[in-house]
Amino acid sequence: MTAVGRPRPTARSYLYVPGDQPDKVARAAARGADACILDLEDAVAPSNKTTARGTVGVSLADGAAGVPAAPQWWVRINADTPAADIATVVGPHLTGVVVPKADVDLLAEVHRLLGDAERDRGLSVGEIAVFALLETASGVLRAEAVAAAPRVERLGLGEADLAAELRLQPGPDREELWPYRSRVVLACAAVGLAAPVGPTETALRDPERLEATSRLLLRQGFRGRTAIHPAQVPVVNRVFSPTAAEIDSARDVVDRLADAERNGSGVAVAADGRMIDAAVARSAREVLDRDAAGR
Repeated sequence: MTAVGRPRPTARSYLYVPGDQPDKVARAAARGADACILDLEDAVAPSNKTTARGTVGVSLADGAAGVPAAPQWWVRINADTPAADIATVVGPHLTGVVVPKADVDLLAEVHRLLGDAERDRGLSVGEIAVFALLETASGVLRAEAVAAAPRVERLGLGEADLAAELRLQPGPDREELWPYRSRVVLACAAVGLAAPVGPTETALRDPERLEATSRLLLRQGFRGRTAIHPAQVPVVNRVFSPTAAEIDSARDVVDRLADAERNGSGVAVAADGRMIDAAVARSAREVLDRDAAGR
């Protein structure tokens, strides 16, 4: 169930920004990401959590997030302190909260806390969305229930935490984690959510690897990715945007099938000789929908 009252395009890039570093928070909107995640969790040392809450809360309250062309503003809360985090950051400029180690019980608590905070601040109840980050075995096993939880707008996969819990030793292509990627993609499709957000690439000085692993995620059904450095954002945006050639091909597929249907046939033939039917056209329309959304 998505949040109410906030129609918005589906983000391709989510840039993590340490919540305890005011200079980085202030520059975040200019980094080119579709969405910024002001982080209160892993990017912040335990001793700095209170400072981070204050920095993020002031930044959002000051209205910097409401300037024209600003990205979506999300805050990653801590799974063990959701009440303190939510009480500090909820306001009219907040798109939603990223919930780490998401499971059904935690999401129910977050839903309740967000509702209380929305009422206290005069916001429409249900306005603040949730991005559920699956990082545990129990979360992945209940992925459909997590995806169907109140306010959940996107799912993501936290592979570092999941690999540690499962005692995996992923190779260079992280093939050991591919079954869990598929599980998340299936869960989103089953409940009608937007396609999920892929995990972060930690090789910061290897743009070729970033591009290759992002294209793999695209083929596997993801339509966005988190980033931990601003230099990663342009690559992620490019990979998860349809190219001009893909748009032209998709439009041709849809037009050819429409012509065939007007002539009483349910199939057509593409310019390269491939058969076109309703299933092929559905994939083509997904490309056109992403282009129409500016993504």
